[in-house]
Amino acid sequence: MKNREGGIVGYNVQVAVDTAHHLIIAHEVTNDGLDRDQLSSMAAKAKEAVNATELTVVADRGYFKSEEILECTQSGIRPLVPKSMTSSSLAAGRFDKQDFIYVASDNEYRCPAGQRAIYRYTSMEDGLPTDTYWSSACPGCAIRAQCTTSGYRRIKRWKHAAVLEAMQEQLDRKPDSMRVRRRTVEHPFGTLKFWMGAVHFLTKTLPRVSTEMSLHVLAYNLKRVMQILGIGEMLRVLRA
Repeated sequence: MKNREGGIVGYNVQVAVDTAHHLIIAHEVTNDGLDRDQLSSMAAKAKEAVNATELTVVADRGYFKSEEILECTQSGIRPLVPKSMTSSSLAAGRFDKQDFIYVASDNEYRCPAGQRAIYRYTSMEDGLPTDTYWSSACPGCAIRAQCTTSGYRRIKRWKHAAVLEAMQEQLDRKPDSMRVRRRTVEHPFGTLKFWMGAVHFLTKTLPRVSTEMSLHVLAYNLKRVMQILGIGEMLRVLRA
């Protein structure tokens, strides 16, 4: 993995855990230091593992990436991922994009001053088709200083922003989602790190570490099933 100093020997472990029994249903080891490219692939692995036609997955802010969320929804997976709050306007005390209300029927925004920010053009930004909106009333607006430091407040909207908005509505209706995520996925991580000790992996190179992690996951799941079913019932099921 790379950091500011160049590179380190490290591995990023991804797991999908079911909320009912805390069993690890899918896992993967990568040497990508970021989580945001892992959401759709791990969600697909989890969906396949439980043989489901639809699946709801909950992840933390580090997994928020528009393209990954769209890919999940197109694959019959319902992602619930909070958006990272990185607005420079909000940090500076000005209106945030959330203060502008999108009116889908007119394809325009209503600004905090009650003006219409209409569609102007479409461009590619960071590889994504993005629409740009602004209001002609910006130069004479009495509260422009609370909105922008330039002549016009330009509002950017990804072409598939409706997917992100629908996801946010679901998150708003389920305020305990992140609490459930913490007590579900952090449980096996904490247990495995305790078992591993200070030196988490004894091997090196991605194939060997992946094998080592698979053995840890197998041991963890076996102990969980023993706790859930009991040893006798677990052996009976395994023999069946």
